[in-house]
Amino acid sequence: MTRLRAAPPALLAVALLLLAGCAPVPSAAPPIGGASAEVPRPADAVELTAPPSAAEAAPESCDPTASLRPAAQAGGPTLDRIRARGRLVAGVDQNTYLMGFRNPSSGELEGFDVDMAREVARAVLGDPAAIRFRVLTSDERIPALERGEVDVVVRTMTVTCERWRRVDFSTVYHQAGQRVLVPANSTATGLESLGGRKVCATKGSSSLAFVARARPRPVAVSVPNWTDCLVMLQQGQVDAISTDDTILAGFAAQDPYTKVVGPRLTAEPYGMAFPKGSEDFVRFTNALLERLRADGTWAAVHGRWLGPPPAPPAAVYRD
Repeated sequence: MTRLRAAPPALLAVALLLLAGCAPVPSAAPPIGGASAEVPRPADAVELTAPPSAAEAAPESCDPTASLRPAAQAGGPTLDRIRARGRLVAGVDQNTYLMGFRNPSSGELEGFDVDMAREVARAVLGDPAAIRFRVLTSDERIPALERGEVDVVVRTMTVTCERWRRVDFSTVYHQAGQRVLVPANSTATGLESLGGRKVCATKGSSSLAFVARARPRPVAVSVPNWTDCLVMLQQGQVDAISTDDTILAGFAAQDPYTKVVGPRLTAEPYGMAFPKGSEDFVRFTNALLERLRADGTWAAVHGRWLGPPPAPPAAVYRD
């Protein structure tokens, strides 16, 4: 097994926080020094012996990227409720650098997903600051929507047919793809070379289901947050992380002693998720996304966080 040099837990935690709020560490930076100290395995880490559920493994039978045709209507039951409250409640991440993370200098949530959620608040309420963020893990996203605790989830969420049965989605606002992150000195070339090795992903993610079904079969390790995966990789507790390339790019920017390997294994189209039956809000958001694609806002947000923008994902409608 190839391993990175372990840093003391306190130093490691500080380094991750600092790196999350600034530019990537140069590749020539010296290794973190100090004694090798084992970071405790996350209490919720689980090694899977089978795919998470039969439902996740089922083949898709619809076009999950197809959403409702846009309509910029002034109101509707969901929109009226949000406007009466005076703020949008959005589920986001705080652990994924570049997509949704907490800036340690300001304490503010930042990233591509966070900015996209603010654009929704701007469109609904006329103010991008009229928003309350609720931090969610991957596994908490759908339950939070089903319980009505959030109006929308903007959190690296892949649209799938299985998920459509429980929530509604916007059109695709970002196209990612699953790849693999390993220590820089690893000889692994992709998921196919990690049979029998420990590969980390978060509970409730489509990435975890894919790893658990891969052949030759890796040992899929489930954790609550992506940062748990990064710490476990740095401590040699897992051999690789496999998830969307947007998430892995943030890890590689934080830790120059890692590398992304192998081709894209899957297509991971991200959609904004809504409680089931929020038709007025879905159509309103799809009209907003059409405008953001056309007026350059989407490209500007992408450029701010993820680099030179490609063409934005084309919208697909089911009605």
